[in-house]
Amino acid sequence: MAHRRLYLAAYDITDPQRLNRIARYLSKRAVRVQYSVFAADLKRAALDDTIDGLNDLIDRRSDDVRIYPLPRSGEVALMGRQIFPEDILLLQNGYNMLRLNTVPLTDGEEA
Repeated sequence: MAHRRLYLAAYDITDPQRLNRIARYLSKRAVRVQYSVFAADLKRAALDDTIDGLNDLIDRRSDDVRIYPLPRSGEVALMGRQIFPEDILLLQNGYNMLRLNTVPLTDGEEA
């Protein structure tokens, strides 16, 4: 049985039309957590397909796309204005895809 893993995809795309194509492509496979950042819970084959699709869309000379595996027990510190209100949940395979084990920062603590 293939195991699923949570991944974070982030990008910096130089051309606005290509940026829109990549955003549409990722939004079919992942959840947008920021304007240029998506989270996805994928099996290895789906990750490979996503990477292949992105390779077909980007300009390797000027675009930057990164996909990071996230640990199951990872923590995130949220600061500033969030895209979604706190009472909005998006659950997938036991994860709140919008918060991902949020740890609030308090005065004196570093991220």
